Amino acid sequence: MIKNILPALIFVITTMLTTYCSQPYGKNELPIMGRKKIVEKEVEGKIVIDTLDHMIADFAFYDQDSTLITNETFKNQIYVSDFFFTSCPTICPKMKKQMLRIYEKYEETPEVAILSHSIDPTHDNVKVLNEYAEALGVKSSKWHFVTGDEDVIYHIGEKSYMVTAGEDNQAPGGYIHSGAFLLVDDQKRIRGVYDGTMEEQVDILLSDIDILLKELERRK
Repeated sequence: MIKNILPALIFVITTMLTTYCSQPYGKNELPIMGRKKIVEKEVEGKIVIDTLDHMIADFAFYDQDSTLITNETFKNQIYVSDFFFTSCPTICPKMKKQMLRIYEKYEETPEVAILSHSIDPTHDNVKVLNEYAEALGVKSSKWHFVTGDEDVIYHIGEKSYMVTAGEDNQAPGGYIHSGAFLLVDDQKRIRGVYDGTMEEQVDILLSDIDILLKELERRK
C-alpha cells in the first residue's frame, strides 16, 4: 500500500501551482525544488549551520537492455523522469504521447535523457520493457525504461521525486501513480514539475529544458 501519499500530493500540487503562476515563458532561471535539509558542519573549529538542496537519492535499476542504470548514467546530463506501467489503462497513454514529444525534440541532444520507472516490476520485466520501447521506436541510450525492487521504486518515487507511486487495489490496473514529469538537472536537483498529461504543460517543460541546457553549458 502507498505510504505518506498526502505529503507527496501536497508537494506536487504546491510545486505545480508555483510553476504555473510564477514561472512564465521568458524566464531565465529555474527554481530548485524540494525541502532543503539543514545540517551542522565544522568550519575552522566552529559549528555552523548550512542548508543542502533536495537531491535525488542514489539508485540502481535495470533498463530495457538489462543495463544497470544509476545516477552516474546521467553524469553531465539533465533528464526528465516519470512513473508508469505498461498495462496502465488510464493516464499513461497520454503521458507517453507527451514524452515522445520530448524524445523527438532532443533525440540528437546528448545532454538530455529520459528515465521512466515502472511501478509494476512483477509484470514489467526487462523483456516486457524492451518490447514496449521497440514498439515506440525509441533508443535505449536516450530513453531508459527501468524496473527493479518495487519497494525501492515506490520509496524513491515518494521520497526523492515526491510523487505518488504504488499499489492500490481500488485503482484501475491495480496501481496508482502521479502523472507528473520531473525535470532533474545534472546535480540531481528537481528544477521543475509538470502535468505530463497536458500539452501546454509539456510546452513549458520543453522551454525549461532549453534553459537548463544553457545553464549546463555555462558551468562547463
